[in-house]
Amino acid sequence: MSDIIHLLPDSIANQIAAGEVIQRPASVVKELVENAVDAGATQIRVNIKDAGRTLIQVIDNGKGMSETDARMAFERHATSKIASANDLFSLRTMGFRGEALASIAAVAHVELRTRLRGSELGCRLVMNGSTLEESTCDACAEGSSFSVKNLFFNVPARRKFLKSNETEFRNIVHEFERIALVYPEVSFSLYHQDAEILNLPVSGTRQRIIHIFGKGLNEKLLAVEAQSSLVTISGFVGRPDTARKRGALQYFFVNGRYMRHPYFHKAIMQAYEQLIPSGEMPSYFIYFTLDPGTIDVNIHPTKTEIKFENEQPIWQILMSAVREALAKSSAIPTIDFDREDAIDIPVYVPRTDHPEAITAPTVQVNKGYNPFHQSGGSHKRPEFDWSVLYKGFESDQTPEEPVQIEPEMPQTAPAAEYISAIDQLFEVENNPSCTYKNRYIVTTLMSGLVVIDQHRAHVRVLYDQYVAHVRQQQGASQQLLFPEIVEFTPAENAVVAALLDDLHYIGFDLSNLGQGSYAINGLPPEVKNQDPAALLKEMVARSMETGCEVHEEIVHSLALSLARSTAIPAGKALSQEEREHLIASLFSASDPYLSPDGKTILTLFTDEELEKRFR
Repeated sequence: MSDIIHLLPDSIANQIAAGEVIQRPASVVKELVENAVDAGATQIRVNIKDAGRTLIQVIDNGKGMSETDARMAFERHATSKIASANDLFSLRTMGFRGEALASIAAVAHVELRTRLRGSELGCRLVMNGSTLEESTCDACAEGSSFSVKNLFFNVPARRKFLKSNETEFRNIVHEFERIALVYPEVSFSLYHQDAEILNLPVSGTRQRIIHIFGKGLNEKLLAVEAQSSLVTISGFVGRPDTARKRGALQYFFVNGRYMRHPYFHKAIMQAYEQLIPSGEMPSYFIYFTLDPGTIDVNIHPTKTEIKFENEQPIWQILMSAVREALAKSSAIPTIDFDREDAIDIPVYVPRTDHPEAITAPTVQVNKGYNPFHQSGGSHKRPEFDWSVLYKGFESDQTPEEPVQIEPEMPQTAPAAEYISAIDQLFEVENNPSCTYKNRYIVTTLMSGLVVIDQHRAHVRVLYDQYVAHVRQQQGASQQLLFPEIVEFTPAENAVVAALLDDLHYIGFDLSNLGQGSYAINGLPPEVKNQDPAALLKEMVARSMETGCEVHEEIVHSLALSLARSTAIPAGKALSQEEREHLIASLFSASDPYLSPDGKTILTLFTDEELEKRFR
C-alpha cells in the first residue's frame, strides 16, 4: 500500500493560516498598523477603499526594510522580534509569530514599497496569492507602504460572507482606535473613500481619548492610579452618572496591547456597585504595566486573550483603585475624621455653675384621658355613634376564609388559556384593578386573575403603535424650535451614515454638520419628554449590537429602542384610569402576552389554581 501522508504546499498552508489570522479587513488593518508601531514609526496613515474590499493602505515613517528583509517578511514564521522560546516571556512588541504578512499575501494582492532608514534607494515588491511577481528598486520615502488590494480574491466563500461596508468599516475603526489609544506619542490618521475620518496628533493619553471620542467625554473621566510591586495601573473611568445600557466605552490594555478580560471587568463593576442602576455599564480606559514574564499572550491568534500569573491580587488592586477614584470625585460618600487645620465651629455648652439653668421643664400628662370618651367639664363633645362606620365593613367580612400571605407563584398558563382569557376580558363589567409595588397590575378575568408587567405592556403597545405609524405616515416629523446637536464617535458615525434614510423614514430630521456631528431638527411625533440626543445614541448603539442591515429589521430595531425609552418605567404609580387604558390597549395589541423581544408580559392565575391554593 502506498503512503498517503504528504506535506501541503506553502500556498495552501498560508491560506489555512490566513483563516485564523485574517478574518476580515479589520484584521489586515490591525496587523499592518501593529507592524508599523513595532518599526518605530511616529506617523501612521491608513487609507481605506470600499471598507477594505478594494484597498487597505498603511503608510508609516518607521525604520523600513532592506530588499532581503522585505522578501523574507512574507515567509511563514519569519520575524525579527523573537529569536528563542525564552523571548516569548519578555515580549515588548505587538507582533511576534511571523504569520501576518504571509497570511495577508496568501489571500490578496499586496504591494510593498519600503526604504531602510539612511539608505538612498528602496525596493518594491508585488505579491499575488503567496507568489512573488515583481521585485525592483524604487525611489520611495523612508519607512514602509503596504497596499493590500482585492482581499479574499481567491477565497470567494470568505469574501461572500463579509458584512456590509458600514459594518466592516466600523470594525476597522474599532481596531484602529484600540491601537491609537495605547500610543498617544504616535500620530495617526484614517481615511475612507479619500475622506478624513480621524486625525490624531501626538498628545497625552487623556487628550487622545478626547480626540477619538469627543470633547464631551473630558468632564466625565476620573483618573485612576495605583502602583505596587506586581502591577502599575493607570487610566480613566467614567463618572457613575454617565453609565448607560448600551455603547459604553470599555477598554483594557496590558503592556501596550488591547485585551478582553471578563474577570477584571467584574472588578470594575463591583467598584460601581450600588452607584449605577442595574443593567447599566460604566466606561473605562485601564492600562496595566507589569513584568512580561508574568503574563502569556500566546493564547489566541488575535492576541486579545491574555493569562495573568497573579490575577487575584491584581483584581483586588484594580477594584481598590477604581473605588478610590470614585471616592475622590464624591461619587462615594465618605466621612473625614482629620481635624487638623479644620475650621473651629462654636458648639453650645450649657453652664453647670447654676443647676437651675439646666433643669428641664416638666410636662403634666393626664393618663386617664381618652379622646373617644366624653370628657367631663363644661365643654362636652357631642355624642356620635361610631358603630355606624363599621356596619358595611362587618357585613362584607368573610372570616371563615383563611388568609394566605406571600403565596408561591404558580406556573404560567399556556398560550391557549391566555387567548381564552383575552376573549373573556371585556365580558366583565366594572373590571377592577390594582397595582403591586407600582410594577405589576393585578386585574380580574372571567376565569381568574391576571398579573401584568406594566413596563413590558406599555413597550408592546408603543411598539405596535410606532410601527403602524411609520408604515402609514412615512417621514412624519415634528420640528424642534431649537435644533439639538449630537456628536458621534467615528464607529457610530459609520452606522449613522448608513441609517440616515431609515431614521428619516421613522421621523428623525437630521443635518450632517461634519466631523461626526449632527443637528436634530425634527423628531417623530411619538417622542415626548425625551432627550433626543440620548435617544438617538441609544438607537445607534442598538443597531451596532444587532448589526441590522435590512430596512424592515432596522425599522423594528429602532421602534423597539424608541418604545423602551418612552414606556412607563417600573415603579411609576398609575391612576385607575391609566391602568384601565393600558389594559385595554394591551389586549388590543398584536401579541398581548409577549413583548417585542420575547419576554412574558402577563401571567394568568386560573380559578382552578386559586382553589388549589386554599385547600
